[in-house]
Amino acid sequence: MTTNPQETTPNDWDTRSPDVQADQVAAYDAMRSKCPVAHDDYMGYSLLKNADIKYALEHPEIFSNKVSTRHIAVPNGMDAPEHTAFRAVNDKYFTPDRMQVFEPQIRQVVKSLVSKLPRNEVFDAMDGFAQLYAVRIQNVFMGWPASLEQPLIEWVEKNRRATLAGDREQMGKIALEFDGYIRALLDERRGADAAADITAELIQDVIDLPQDLGGPRTMTDEELISLIRNWTVGELSTVSACAGIILAFLAEHPQEQDRLRTSLAVGKTAEIAAAVEEVMRLQDPLVTNRRVTTQPVEIGGRSIPAGAKVTINWASANRDEDAFEDATTYNPHRSQENNLVYGQGLHVCPGAPLARLELRVLMEELLATTDLIEFGGANPTQNAVYPAAGYSKVLTRIS
Repeated sequence: MTTNPQETTPNDWDTRSPDVQADQVAAYDAMRSKCPVAHDDYMGYSLLKNADIKYALEHPEIFSNKVSTRHIAVPNGMDAPEHTAFRAVNDKYFTPDRMQVFEPQIRQVVKSLVSKLPRNEVFDAMDGFAQLYAVRIQNVFMGWPASLEQPLIEWVEKNRRATLAGDREQMGKIALEFDGYIRALLDERRGADAAADITAELIQDVIDLPQDLGGPRTMTDEELISLIRNWTVGELSTVSACAGIILAFLAEHPQEQDRLRTSLAVGKTAEIAAAVEEVMRLQDPLVTNRRVTTQPVEIGGRSIPAGAKVTINWASANRDEDAFEDATTYNPHRSQENNLVYGQGLHVCPGAPLARLELRVLMEELLATTDLIEFGGANPTQNAVYPAAGYSKVLTRIS
């Protein structure tokens, strides 16, 4: 019989409790000071300190990304050398040259969406705008049809609910539904009149695997679907959260709005980029990632056995007082050396260049086409619950 290494470990908290979910950021801040490596049955050992998380990221041979033996996850659920080969193909789609070519397309999408926002009336930014913003940019980037927008929005919401409920049977059905969308897109791009887009390129890409792993080859459909799922699901949920986080931040800081509008008017776009980076640090759009230990390890003063589930808590790491002076205070001119919004090391977020571009353009267009962004009414925000980040409601008024 195989023993679960966490069965006899006492719990320090319950990450799914109403108290934690009511305000995840505050709960993680509080636990970080009391118990920097906190255990519970759902997340296993949560690493909450910036330095401890950096150690885990720097030692993938101890903290493995291969957390599932049932499903492949390309490339984020792989370890080297397999990860290295798949990541090389992944990264060629997020080069500076590609981002420069794609920027006008992103800006056109964002301009159109922002221009349709209601003026001088209260609306919920999370209901319609945030999700549509994420899906539409993703579709344009991948070369997918507009008819896929609504199914993807609905799919993301179904997936979120099933994940929150821990309903593995439903999660499996939802995953198969997504696979069906992607298989259809792949089949269309194998025809004689196939569109020349990223999805079509991926079909032809060669993974330069070492000989002991089979040698160079193209990806299987299962691998293609997994890679595309990683891009799509990761981007849609986090970028949607980012839209709400940015709008809520601007509404809460009218003086910073004015400063950034002035910077934008004189072409200082670096100020916008710096503001986005700091806003994301304060309220990370991705709460956690998983790891599994390959050997016993001591970290943060705690002994963790081999085979244990470990959770990297990005939201906590980026508000760590030992990593940032006045960590919970907005300061766009601070050093971002310890900012782990996009991770670090071998598994640094592959889509970081695209995310930074999307968010900079979003903030630029919001500021350029408005005079004031403010909250609408009492209790204008409602915190999202795990696995989502940011807000589930942002009541906003723009003029």
